[in-house]
Amino acid sequence: MKSFTDRNAISDIIGLQHTSCGTEYKIINSSKQEEYTRYLIKYNTYNDEIPAYLLIPDASGPRPAVLVHHQHNRKQFLGKSEVCGLAGNPLQAFGPALAQKGFVVLAPDSIFFEDRRKNAKGIEPLPGDADFWQHHNEMCYRIVHGENLMKTVIEDAMQGISLLAGIDFVDKNKIGTLGHSYGGNTVLFLAALDERIRFACASGSACTYKNRIENNVGIEMASVIPGFCLKYDIDDVAGCIAPRDLLLVSASEDKYSRDADYITQQISFLYANHHREHALCHKRYSGGHAITQERFDFIINWLIETSEHI
Repeated sequence: MKSFTDRNAISDIIGLQHTSCGTEYKIINSSKQEEYTRYLIKYNTYNDEIPAYLLIPDASGPRPAVLVHHQHNRKQFLGKSEVCGLAGNPLQAFGPALAQKGFVVLAPDSIFFEDRRKNAKGIEPLPGDADFWQHHNEMCYRIVHGENLMKTVIEDAMQGISLLAGIDFVDKNKIGTLGHSYGGNTVLFLAALDERIRFACASGSACTYKNRIENNVGIEMASVIPGFCLKYDIDDVAGCIAPRDLLLVSASEDKYSRDADYITQQISFLYANHHREHALCHKRYSGGHAITQERFDFIINWLIETSEHI
């Protein structure tokens, strides 16, 4: 059984230099929905401004909160809007489902998605593969300067956690994060490196670099971290989440979560050492990569139950 390094070493290889830019945000507009209000907001992170939806439930009192990361799906024109059920796949609309259950939800656009694209805003794609190549180029530009896209993604996400933690009615001990596919990759790294996160769900993303390379499976651009595999793999990352609550969702025909069983096995002793075996959950389904109604419902119920028992 391998030993796990601490999160500081992984943070160093990514090059994180996170310092909070404050937790203030400006409201652009709002829309009352059933059991919650959806706010379009913007907040600052370093040299950028992040557009996001903030969903505030009608329920009063201290509330749990979740930072939801959108998927990739080669659709850079969809980000926060898909998470909030305004476009795209309804089974990616975790935001409204959680807000109606009393969660405060933050759904930002990741770098070079939706309103953070350089040459386009909104949910209409650029012609041809223009969106893809913009995203690809920004990865390359960072690498030739000795950085990587994951650094931007995680520092932005940490700022999102700071925003949630700064909201008066958010229970600071019940802040979690959720994502599918690209969003799930973000969850694994973010939850590993930010201890303010108490519970995390990564769907369709638990797959080691080793397994991807052996099976000729693509590596998402933010996960291209030069030199990472010389020392670490995704099980090392997931191991840094222990002993906090972690749900991995995988599927039998999903190449992007192919060895989730192996990852769970590799980190299980860390949970056992803290007598928190129950806090590590791997749910494997038959089928492919896409979210199904069954998986969607299980994830929502797991988040509810977990937040209630923290």
